[in-house]
Amino acid sequence: MTRVTTADLWHHYGRTRAERDHAVPDSFRWAWSQQDGPGPEVLGDLTGKTLADLGAGTARHAAYLAVHHAPGRIDAVDASPAQYDMATGLYAHLAPRLRLVHADVVAHLRVNPGAYDVLYSHFGAVDFTDPREVIPAAACGLRPGGRLVFSTLAHYLSGKPAQPDVTAAEVEAKTPEGESATMSRWVLQEHVWAKLLEQAGFTGIRAAELPAGDGPRSAVTLLVTAELTAS
Repeated sequence: MTRVTTADLWHHYGRTRAERDHAVPDSFRWAWSQQDGPGPEVLGDLTGKTLADLGAGTARHAAYLAVHHAPGRIDAVDASPAQYDMATGLYAHLAPRLRLVHADVVAHLRVNPGAYDVLYSHFGAVDFTDPREVIPAAACGLRPGGRLVFSTLAHYLSGKPAQPDVTAAEVEAKTPEGESATMSRWVLQEHVWAKLLEQAGFTGIRAAELPAGDGPRSAVTLLVTAELTAS
C-alpha cells in the first residue's frame, strides 16, 4: 500500500449508513461500541454554549447535541469533502444551531482563537492529526476555562498496546476509486496524552478506560477530559 496525502481517504466512511439513515440519533455514547458507558453529560451543561466537534464526519453526534442539549451553536468541523457533503445532505436543516464547517481542524481553531466553550473529538481529529499540532490548536480555540473532551483507542484494534511516545501508525484506508492506501493514526498511552495536554496549558486532566463491547473489532476506549487554564 502507498501513503496517500491528497485523496479523500474518508470518501467511503459512513456512506452506506448515510444513504439509508437520515434520522438524528437519539443517543450519544463515548465508548467505541457506542452502546455503553457515559454520554453527553461528560461535556457539562451545554445550554447556550459554543461547541465544536473536531473531525465530525457526517455530524451525527453534533446533530444529536444540537437537537437535544440546546447549545448556542455547535460547529461540526471536518476536512473531508465527502464527509462534509454527506453531513450537509443529512443535517443542513438544523442550521443555524448546527453549523457544518468544511475545514482542516487545526487551521480552523487557529483562525478562531477563544471561540469555543467546549471542544470534543469522538474518535475524530484527535486520533488522525498529529497531537503536537491539534492539542495546542485546541488550547488556542478554547476560551479560558473551556473544556476539551476526546475518546480515542486505548490500544490498537489488533490488540497491540498503545504507543509510549508520540508515534503514529499507518492504518489501512481507501481512495475514492477504491485503491488501497494508508493514513496516520495516533494511539497513545494515557501518560503521553497527559503530557501533551499539560504542555499546551490544560489542567484538571482525567482519563478513564471504557470496556470493550462485543464484536470482532471491539476495543477499549480511553476517554480524556481536560480544562484550559482559566488565567
